[in-house]
Amino acid sequence: MTPGRWERAAGGLVLSVLVVVTLVPFAELFVTALHPPGTYPPGLTWPSDPHWSNFATAFRSGRVLDLLTSSGLVALGVVPLTLALAAPAGYALGHLRFTGHRVVSGLFAVGLVLPVEAVVTPLYHQVRDLGLLDTRWGLVSALVAVHLPIAVLWLRAHFAGAPPELSDSARLDGAGPWQAFRRVHLPLARPAVSSLAILLFTWTWNHFLLAIVLVDDPARRTAAGALDAFQGRWGTDVPLLCAGSLLLVAPLPVVFALAHRRLSADLVRATSPVPRRRVGRGATGAGGAIRRAVR
Repeated sequence: MTPGRWERAAGGLVLSVLVVVTLVPFAELFVTALHPPGTYPPGLTWPSDPHWSNFATAFRSGRVLDLLTSSGLVALGVVPLTLALAAPAGYALGHLRFTGHRVVSGLFAVGLVLPVEAVVTPLYHQVRDLGLLDTRWGLVSALVAVHLPIAVLWLRAHFAGAPPELSDSARLDGAGPWQAFRRVHLPLARPAVSSLAILLFTWTWNHFLLAIVLVDDPARRTAAGALDAFQGRWGTDVPLLCAGSLLLVAPLPVVFALAHRRLSADLVRATSPVPRRRVGRGATGAGGAIRRAVR
């Protein structure tokens, strides 16, 4: 059903309002960061003499490079590990449908609705007992545990919609369950995995509570957790605080821009004909059988 003119106009209006509501706070942060240090800017007003040096001062005095490196290391540990655990689990729950899969899915759903505040104390004691308190590995393991339920259910929804003919064709070509997952279903799930990776990176970069509870050193926290150190140091210097905040969130638009191109390429690849590839030793490859099944 093709949307009418009024539907498109209403959609464009709603999108424009959302864009404005999203960009105005960042514009106010940027304008405030250009005011003289130690002043209290009166709202969204452009200064007569912009102090661009505030960004350099915040970058140097706040050790922004160390904080960005720490947050990047935490994200690089959380995202791949969560995807590596969630992809096989989502495939097993959504496509293989083993005995008791509904019970396991319900347990992951319970983990999804639990607030982080309800599990922060058990996570703290577990990380402490493992000897990982005040380390990045302790923060990574806790964030993986927090993100895993939604990641599993996200990929379960994708694999549940995969045609069973794909697995049947791969099985006829001599592929086992693991080979069918790795060589057939996982490549077709790249758009879902890519979008999930973007969300995991954003959630990890912006995570605050576990970062300040499990890690005492701000240089080992995520970017959101490091903002607490910024506020403690420059709580009365609003321009420098805004400059430091913008520097810490600056990598997110870059990641979104790069991920958008990759996600678009994955979507185009997912809708293109499936290439011929070998599944197992002595097999003719699942490519032809899968192509016939999709047709």
